[in-house]
Amino acid sequence: MFSHVVVGADDLARAKTFYDAVFAALGVGPGVPLSETRLLYRRPGSPNFMVTKPINGGAATNANGGTIGFAAESPEAIDAWHAAGCANGGTSCEDAPGVREMGAFKFYSAYLRDPQGNKLCAMHSFGG
Repeated sequence: MFSHVVVGADDLARAKTFYDAVFAALGVGPGVPLSETRLLYRRPGSPNFMVTKPINGGAATNANGGTIGFAAESPEAIDAWHAAGCANGGTSCEDAPGVREMGAFKFYSAYLRDPQGNKLCAMHSFGG
């Protein structure tokens, strides 16, 4: 449904450490520098995810109420993603990793804030 997602970061090296770790847990390779101020993460057949220093030269900020969700193959992959994020500069937020239900929709998810404060989610749907 979307072509790409971009988040801002003031410290690109710190962001790369974090995102390389969490994406490795989901089977995505390390970030590729597109320039001195932008990284690209890509899985063939999926939209691109980029991390950039703000183009306007201002400080990076995060969206209040916004969440960026990533699909995961299994609950175990989500647990690895969450652990990698916490070990590489991220912080756990929301509830602990686990099963959630929204009516007939049942899924396993975990939430992190990246080093800049952007809220991320990894999710595996059980169907419904």
